[in-house]
Amino acid sequence: MTEPEALIAAARAAARNAHAPYSRFAVGAALRMTDGSIVTGANFENASYGLSLCAETVAIATASAQGRLGEVAEVAVIGGMLVEGVPTGDAPIRPCGRCRQVLNEAAQIGRRDLTVYCAGAEGDAFEEHRLSELLPHAFGPADLGL
Repeated sequence: MTEPEALIAAARAAARNAHAPYSRFAVGAALRMTDGSIVTGANFENASYGLSLCAETVAIATASAQGRLGEVAEVAVIGGMLVEGVPTGDAPIRPCGRCRQVLNEAAQIGRRDLTVYCAGAEGDAFEEHRLSELLPHAFGPADLGL
């Protein structure tokens, strides 16, 4: 299994823990840290929809809580509709705009352009992007002089 495939597999495993009773769309995210370890997150929906959290945001917040925000090197994001509690579908999904901005925070703090792998809940196909392609002209810590 290649490194991108292993990261995508970790995101798929995380998606199985998604709390998505309203949209029935599970998303998993996996971050490869600079030391090779992996931090994951799954989407967490709330009855007050605006309080829901995306998988990428959960993973980044977990890395930050561990004091490792600047160590994020790569990201995998997968998603699919839940069928009998299992995420399904092979169409790649991409981070939403909010998550791209959250990922950019880690990228700028770590001074690297993150590789972002986008895949579906099933299948072998995936896309590889640079975060700078997904969020051109990003606003971040550098714009605040940090």
